[in-house]
Amino acid sequence: MSDSRDLSSWKLRYVARRNRVFASPRFQHWAAKLPLIRRIATTRAGQAFDILAGFTYSQTLRACVESGLFDLLRAETVLGASEIAARLGLSEAATLTLLRAARALDLTEEPAADHWMLGEAGAVLAADEGAQAMIRHHRLLYADLADPLALLKADRREPTALSRYWSYAGALHGAAQRGEDTREYSELMAASQGFVADQVLASFAFPQGARLLDVGGGHGAFLSRMGEAFPSLHLGLFDLPEVAETGGQILRDRFGDDRVAAHPGNFFEDEIPAGYDFVSLVRILHDHDDEPAANLLANIHRRLAPGAQLVIAEPMARAPGAEGMGEAFFGLYLWAMGSGRPRSRDEIAQMARTAGFARTRAIDTPQPVNASIVVATA
Repeated sequence: MSDSRDLSSWKLRYVARRNRVFASPRFQHWAAKLPLIRRIATTRAGQAFDILAGFTYSQTLRACVESGLFDLLRAETVLGASEIAARLGLSEAATLTLLRAARALDLTEEPAADHWMLGEAGAVLAADEGAQAMIRHHRLLYADLADPLALLKADRREPTALSRYWSYAGALHGAAQRGEDTREYSELMAASQGFVADQVLASFAFPQGARLLDVGGGHGAFLSRMGEAFPSLHLGLFDLPEVAETGGQILRDRFGDDRVAAHPGNFFEDEIPAGYDFVSLVRILHDHDDEPAANLLANIHRRLAPGAQLVIAEPMARAPGAEGMGEAFFGLYLWAMGSGRPRSRDEIAQMARTAGFARTRAIDTPQPVNASIVVATA
């Protein structure tokens, strides 16, 4: 038996014994008497309750956004409960219930009796339209998770609220047909790519005069941020024809024809444009199951010259400090969407090497809850 098997066996025995001890009423009674152990036990109990109450927390946040409470307090600064109730169209009792629940989450604050203001977390969210768009969007996930076991047992090809929403063709309907859905789609894409762009800008620099192709780049939100931060960067956008046309025009209007090229195509079926020093995949890989994700990486590698680099930026599984977001949130989100899964940095690196990339490296980001980065060199 190898050392790794011995270590694994030791870990298994340790975890099993630890769980038996923690589950013992005698241990819990003893632990409650010791200050240090009591603090640890209290922290663990709080974490357990947060897991239990998490849905209520998220729905409190959703109510703050959808009721207009954030906008109201942001505009008026200080209001009494009765006035807030009248503005929101709720009873005063219901309004106080919402205000107090939000206060417990730092979304609202009552610094003086019946003087309601935004809390610190609320002030941040009230100023972030992108975050609010994502909060509104999550109503679809909550609907799909109303019966989580039914969702997990169902064939992933069966339609869900999320899978219907993320139909690319549906999201691109004209404003006359589905203007609201199209606006929400655009806001979501801009917000999600903006969150990732912040992490890339904080952790990675493109060299002077480099050429960057964003594959599946939508309307160019990520490229816009990169173009502003790196004035000599040449920008290429590759996406479906309708998307590339609109995104390309947005980028040309901002940066000029000389810096921008738009390439229409399907990244699974068509060749990726050649001649770029860098290719980026921003929240693309985790949307796809293993086989199509591997095919996409191979398709990109075939068109890169030796030394060119692929920058993969997205929320990743098992990222230190963001474990819950990677697998607990995105694991179920992507399952409900019917495609893809969160992958760790090691998994992505292995997939890239299998696709033909010579080497890979992971880059830490300030906020892995928004994105981690893996760079693969051809």
